[in-house]
Amino acid sequence: MRIDTSYFEAERDNHLNVVGRTVPRADALGHVTGRTEFFEDTPVTGLLHLKMHRSDRHHALIKGIGTSAALQVPGVVKVLTHADVPNNWYTILRLIGVEPNDEPVLPEDRVLFKGEQIAAVVATSEEAARKGAAAITADYEDLPAVLDVEEALEPGTIAIKPHGTNHFVYEGHHCRRIRFGDVEAAFAQADHVFEWRYESAPIEHAPTETTGCIVVPQGDGRLKIHSDTQACFFTLDNAALILGTPFNQLRVIGGTVGGGFGGKVDVIVEPIACIAAMQTNKPVKYVYDRYEEMQVSSPRAAERIYIKDGVMDDGRIVARQVRLYVDAGAYSRHSPYGTTKAAAHLPGPYNIPNVHADAHCVYTNRTPSSAMRGFGVTIADFALESQMDRIARALDIDPLELRLKNAYRDGDMKAHRKVAEGTALIEVIQRAAELAGHELGAEYRTLTSTTPRES
Repeated sequence: MRIDTSYFEAERDNHLNVVGRTVPRADALGHVTGRTEFFEDTPVTGLLHLKMHRSDRHHALIKGIGTSAALQVPGVVKVLTHADVPNNWYTILRLIGVEPNDEPVLPEDRVLFKGEQIAAVVATSEEAARKGAAAITADYEDLPAVLDVEEALEPGTIAIKPHGTNHFVYEGHHCRRIRFGDVEAAFAQADHVFEWRYESAPIEHAPTETTGCIVVPQGDGRLKIHSDTQACFFTLDNAALILGTPFNQLRVIGGTVGGGFGGKVDVIVEPIACIAAMQTNKPVKYVYDRYEEMQVSSPRAAERIYIKDGVMDDGRIVARQVRLYVDAGAYSRHSPYGTTKAAAHLPGPYNIPNVHADAHCVYTNRTPSSAMRGFGVTIADFALESQMDRIARALDIDPLELRLKNAYRDGDMKAHRKVAEGTALIEVIQRAAELAGHELGAEYRTLTSTTPRES
């Protein structure tokens, strides 16, 4: 098969003429010709395989871990528990001050979700590593499982976190808060008050290539980490902190990702693979099988959102109150940051003079959630725009005109007290209406994002 490379050759030295054009991906040629190298293409000699024994409980104390049977499995060379981890705390955002550290690399005295990794088995073959992991035993004392975000915050619910609450604490508060204007007074003056609930389930990224890495010890004592991570420096920094080694002792080779969408920014596989490579002085491969990718890799967080709006007869929204519950699952990972993003996004791209929002980052005994394209904003947008459509139907107002009436304009003050700039929502809606053949009233066709707002 002959591949036409003329476009790539013509564009090699000119990178400033892509606006308005269909441009092939820079990595497309390598993908379609099979030349792209992924981390599993790394040529190594004497490769060992790492597999995990995982919890079959949602929430339990660990009373003991039995490893002797695993060590008797032919091909098994090492079993690793929390005692083998130099610094057994993992919190991916600690470098930007998101603390406390709340997730062990390998659990010491308890498990907080079904599928949590407990002990690593390193063997000469993948089959031997699987058999070794299956041979490990764990003695549990079961604890009540907390599986609902609102139940988690109720008085009397067992606290599953070491800091004593089932929610992330934001500057001493139980949630990330937005307070703007006086919503109660505005609700009292509104012609209509609408309140609806919205909810999403966790969403798995389901990449074609599952999460994994190969760690190769170097002759100078450094470790070369071949990974499909989406965040090479997260991987380097967090692995170094866990290993207790200088950053320059690690070299991360990544950037080629067989599907990620945010799901490969967590640093779960690399630290324990590095420890295995250091203890055996052999290359070690740790890669999820498809079941693990679906069961234990971080999904998009499930969210529950209550939106209450005070609306005038003409469609002006004068008050919006939001209660948001983000299910972080068992550990923080990116969820405290994502919840902050969600709060900052409220009340959506609309100029609402009175806003009250409580955005809760809640811990449950579910698989930890983390990043996924636009996390913290995507599900909120679904809820906010569904709310706008329901209001439009209730008041018999054109849904686009309702949005244009309430849209941010340049100079408006957002609810989190940032001035709106470069908004362009009005122009985008007008253009979308034109392309769809949707007729707008004359007053809405002449609006612009810089039109002064009537007092």
